[in-house]
Amino acid sequence: MAEILVLVDHVDGAVRKPTLELLTLARRLGEPSAVFLGPGADRATEVLGRYGAQKIHVVDAPEVDEFLVTPAADALTQIAERTGPAAVLLPSGPDGKEIAARVALRLGSGLITDAVDVTAGPDGPVTEQSAFAATYQVTAHVTQGVPVITVKPNAAAPEAAPTEPVIEKQDVVFGPPSHAVRVLSRTPRDRGDRPELTEADIVVSGGRGVNGAENFALIERVADALGAAVGASRAAVDAGWYPHSHQVGQTGTQVSPQLYLAAGISGAIQHRAGMQTSKTIVAVNKDADAPIFELADHGVVGDLFAVLPQLVDEIERRRS
Repeated sequence: MAEILVLVDHVDGAVRKPTLELLTLARRLGEPSAVFLGPGADRATEVLGRYGAQKIHVVDAPEVDEFLVTPAADALTQIAERTGPAAVLLPSGPDGKEIAARVALRLGSGLITDAVDVTAGPDGPVTEQSAFAATYQVTAHVTQGVPVITVKPNAAAPEAAPTEPVIEKQDVVFGPPSHAVRVLSRTPRDRGDRPELTEADIVVSGGRGVNGAENFALIERVADALGAAVGASRAAVDAGWYPHSHQVGQTGTQVSPQLYLAAGISGAIQHRAGMQTSKTIVAVNKDADAPIFELADHGVVGDLFAVLPQLVDEIERRRS
């Protein structure tokens, strides 16, 4: 079977969930091979093998950590040129999409970003995407070169397929542009105990109907009861009720969780573009004509301050 390269998203060897999803998708297309850049490969080997990586291409070079993006593009391009993969999969984040664009250009290949599903087709991988602010669902495939595809988190549920991966250390030649921008320092973001917004299986978001920063405590209470991440609409963020890093929408973070609970959110197109690919959407809004109900799988017409406390009580009752 053809080799499918998967760029590993990790922090000092701790593999993040989107990589496990990519390995699961890669098994639909061929033999998954992980590309691990930077230090910590020893920590990652077991989990990558558990989720089906047949090989792990390791590039443990200081350039990967010391400089921005370009060294990763150098490494992934050269490994792709040596291995001749049937596809290259990357996580859809700011870095992943920039690396993908550079790799596709260097390989003379087609690029697809923000896929929400990838399957095998007669002419190579076939992807699904949301386009034009989620107004259309697009099916596409690359017609030139090695398909380079970035995939949104939660596009697939990670499925274990244990194997003993072969470790292949790769030497990479880094060009002068790789040393153009040096990383001087890194400060971890304080996320608390809640899951990362882009990776969460469940997201609870509040909008204009929350009516104040102090009332987001109720949104957080529901999120904690469900083990969810907290999101916010642009209106809530612009009002200063919640940090911009939690904004869900076209100009914020795009999410695709298994469950999206929208409380007090009208459902303007800007917000819909950021969450429309969620698997199940539940809306709570006292306006029965709110556009969010056109999109929701389940809706409750009611005051969120009456509905959400009852929801938390029911969750806690069932758990006890």
